[in-house]
Amino acid sequence: MALNFSFIIPVFNRPEEVKELLVSMNLLTGEIPFEIVIVEDGSTISSEEIVNDFKDTLNISYYFKENSGPGDSRNFGMQKAKGNYFIILDSDCILPPQYLEEAQNALAQNYIDCYGGPDAAHKSFSDLQKAINYSMTSILTTGGIRGGKKAVNKFQPRSFNMGLSKKAFEVTGGFGKIHPGEDPDLTIRLWKAGFETVLIPQAFVYHKRRISWEKFYLQVQKFGLTRPILNKWHPETKKITYWFPTFFVFGLAFSLLMWFAGVSIFLKIYGLYFLAIFIDALLKNKSLKIAFLAVYAVIIQFFGYGLAFVKSTILITFSNKKPEQIFPKLFFS
Repeated sequence: MALNFSFIIPVFNRPEEVKELLVSMNLLTGEIPFEIVIVEDGSTISSEEIVNDFKDTLNISYYFKENSGPGDSRNFGMQKAKGNYFIILDSDCILPPQYLEEAQNALAQNYIDCYGGPDAAHKSFSDLQKAINYSMTSILTTGGIRGGKKAVNKFQPRSFNMGLSKKAFEVTGGFGKIHPGEDPDLTIRLWKAGFETVLIPQAFVYHKRRISWEKFYLQVQKFGLTRPILNKWHPETKKITYWFPTFFVFGLAFSLLMWFAGVSIFLKIYGLYFLAIFIDALLKNKSLKIAFLAVYAVIIQFFGYGLAFVKSTILITFSNKKPEQIFPKLFFS
C-alpha cells in the first residue's frame, strides 16, 4: 500500500512555535510528498498569518474551530486530511531533516497502523527545557521510553509524535475528550481493536515541553490525576510502576523523619539516587547547571505526579461520581 502522509497539528495560542515547526518541515529530506493540516483550536492569538507565509513552499491547509481540546482538534484534522497515514505532532515540536524518511523507511520494512517516536532536546532549547526533557525521558525516572525498541503491542505512543493510519482512526474514532491522557486511552483502544503499536526510535522530534517550573508541575500533576481514570476505564492495564512516584514521595518523607530520629541510611539511599541523576544528566548534557536543574526537575516530576496519583486513586475508587464529575477540568465537552 502506498502511503500518503498528512501531518496533523493542533495549535492553541502558539503562532511562534508553529513558525519554528514549519521552518523545520521545509527542510525535510527525501522528497517525500506530504500535506500539513493546521487546526486552530479556538485560539485568541491566531497562527493564520504565519501559516499563509508558508503556502508557497508547503502543501498546507489551515482551519479554525471553536475550542474543544487537542484530542478533538486532532480528530477534526484527520477528518479534513487527504492522506491515508496521519502523523500527529504538537505545535511545540521541531523536526530533524530526516524525520519523514526514517518514518517511511521503518513502515516500508514493517508496516504498522500506529507508531510513536521519542523526543530529544534541541541545542537551541533553554537549560530549563533541557533539564525537563531529561526528567521526562531518562530511564532513571518514570519518564523513560514507554516500551523497548521491539515493543509491539506494548509501546504507548504519545500524541506529540505519533503516526496513525486512516483505517485505525476510522475503526477507533480517534481521540477521546479527556486531556491529558487521550493518547494512552487511544492506544489501549487500538490494542483492543486488534491493532499493534511500535516505537520507531529514529523518528524522533525535538520537543520543547514546558518553559517554567510552575507549568511543568501542573503538567505532571495532570498526568497523575489522569492515570487512575485510565485504570478505571481499562483495568487490565494497571501496573505497579504507576505507583512508583507516590512511593518515592512517601519514602522521602519517611527518610527525613528517620533522619531526625537519628537514622540516616534511608536518606543516604535517596542521596545516591540523586547523585546518579546528577551524573547521568551531566554526562548527557555536558553542563553542571543542567545537571543540577535535572535533579530539581525529577523531584518536581515525582511530587507533582505522585501526590496527584494517590489523590485521584482515592477519589476514583471511593466516590460514586463519574471521573467527569470529580475532575471536570480534565475533560472537554
